[in-house]
Amino acid sequence: MRLFSETAHPLSRLLVLLVFLACSGHAAYAQEDDDDFFIFDEEEDDSPSIADPLEGLNRVTFALNDKLYRGVLKPVARGLRVIPAPVRRSGANFFDNLGSPVSAMNALLQFDLPNTGTELSRFLINTSIGLLGFFDPASDLGIARDREDLGQTLAKWGFGHGFYLVLPFRGGSSLRDGLGSAGNTAMNPVYWDLHNDAIIGINIVGAEIALSLDQDTYESFYDSALDPYIFFRSAYVQNRAGSVTE
Repeated sequence: MRLFSETAHPLSRLLVLLVFLACSGHAAYAQEDDDDFFIFDEEEDDSPSIADPLEGLNRVTFALNDKLYRGVLKPVARGLRVIPAPVRRSGANFFDNLGSPVSAMNALLQFDLPNTGTELSRFLINTSIGLLGFFDPASDLGIARDREDLGQTLAKWGFGHGFYLVLPFRGGSSLRDGLGSAGNTAMNPVYWDLHNDAIIGINIVGAEIALSLDQDTYESFYDSALDPYIFFRSAYVQNRAGSVTE
């Protein structure tokens, strides 16, 4: 994912990679709206699958990501829990609101005009009445969030996953969704006038706030799975399949 120029400071490159491991935290926060994020049956023969020709390398990366998550990212997030939960939820609302323009653009690219209007409405209402997105009056008005991203758009255009990838410091992805993640950042008008370091900082703070709201979801699934690598690969594929067909 390209969030920085070729001349970006090496530390900035590291930090922007670190933040993406926190995807499990964003998923946990999103569970308030989608409790089925990790619900799937590992025994289903007809469950969605993905090619994994790099499984050996992916498993090594998966193990390194787990150590970094447990040793660095989650301890920082737990430290943030000294801040009252309502304040942290307001912060999470703010960072979530920043993604609404990208969601609207992708809905438009999918020719989903109703959802385009929904996401634009949420952004305008929450940015104005919701005080830059710290509050979520759009949901109170019955305008529910329905996130779309470039990976979903490419899927609806007929692009398959390609093959499974576990990206360093990010986690499970695919060739299609990895490219889509880079496109999502480039599409976001909120970031167009921001310096790379500002974008990195926004992503880091947003990820850590989301993780602070997580109740150790990742750890509970990891520790209970017979093979955590297979579990999270299956969860990733089935979640993405559901998000494309909805």
